[in-house]
Amino acid sequence: MAILEDAFKGNVMTAVAIGIGAVVLRPIVVPVVRPLFKAALKAGLVAYDQGRVAVAELGEGYEDLMAEARAEMSAANGGIGPTESAEPAARRPAPKASTSRDEDQNKNR
Repeated sequence: MAILEDAFKGNVMTAVAIGIGAVVLRPIVVPVVRPLFKAALKAGLVAYDQGRVAVAELGEGYEDLMAEARAEMSAANGGIGPTESAEPAARRPAPKASTSRDEDQNKNR
């Protein structure tokens, strides 16, 4: 960018010439640059989509590995699931609080 800054500092006529040249060359440059820019955007979108698929597959593999490990732990414990301390409290489902309405519905059945 130093080249452009130097060109605009020294002479107003140079700046005007660059501006006129840009206007004149625009019809020539845009049809050449636009397809290149579009191809670059397409390549970026394809790479992004492939990355999303790869991350999803990695996540599925991780989940499968976790399920296998839990199954092995369960088998090693004689069919009993992993201990409560093995799973963080934040991931454990909260016990459902019963309300009087729930109890009334259960009595009516």
